[in-house]
Amino acid sequence: MPPHPVPLGFVFRSRAKEEKAPADKAQVTDSKQTRDPQAPKGRPTPKRSEAQTQRRSVAQTPSTRKEAAKRQRDERRVQMEKQRQALANGDERYLPARDKGPVRKFARDFVDSRFCVAEFFLPMAVVILVLSMVRVGSLQNIALLLWLVVIVMIVVDSIGIAIRLKKQLAARFPDVPKKGAVAYALMRTLQMRRLRLPKPQVKRGERP
Repeated sequence: MPPHPVPLGFVFRSRAKEEKAPADKAQVTDSKQTRDPQAPKGRPTPKRSEAQTQRRSVAQTPSTRKEAAKRQRDERRVQMEKQRQALANGDERYLPARDKGPVRKFARDFVDSRFCVAEFFLPMAVVILVLSMVRVGSLQNIALLLWLVVIVMIVVDSIGIAIRLKKQLAARFPDVPKKGAVAYALMRTLQMRRLRLPKPQVKRGERP
C-alpha cells in the first residue's frame, strides 16, 4: 500500500505567519500590561525649572582649561572688589573672616570711638628719630627720654583699653565666643584712624 500522502500545506506553510504570530501575541501581551511611568528613564521627569537650571549649568560649564582659569580669575576679581567695598562701608557680608561678627564689630567701634596713644606712635616716632639724629647731646637725651615716655604711655593706655573692652564684651555678648577680640582691638589702636580697615563707622566720643 502507498504511504499516506503528506499534506502539501503542512510542508509549504509560510514561516512568516508562524514567526509573526508569536510576535503579535507578545505585542498584545505587552500592551495589556500596565506601563511603569519611570521604566523608560529610570527616574521621574524633571520639572521645567529644574530642567532649565540643569541646562544653564551645562551651558556655563567651561569646556577648556583656559576658560576655567579665566572664569576663576573673573570670580576672584569680583570677590576682591566686593571685599574692598565692604572694607570701606562695613558691609558684613563681604568682610574678611577676621573682621566678621558682632564681637569684632563692637571691638572696632570701641577703639574708633576714643583717642588712643598708640595711634600717634608713628608721627611721634618720626619726631623722636629726627631729634636723635641731631648732633646735640641735649637733644639726643631728650629723644631717648621721649622714647621711654611714649612706650610707657602706650603700654598703660593699652592695658586700660583691654580691661574696659573685656568688661564691655562680657556684658554685651555673654554667650558668644570672644577669643582674640581684645588682641584684634589692640592691633587696631596701632593704626592711624584714617588708615584703619575696615573704615571707622563711629565718630570719636560716640558710644558704640
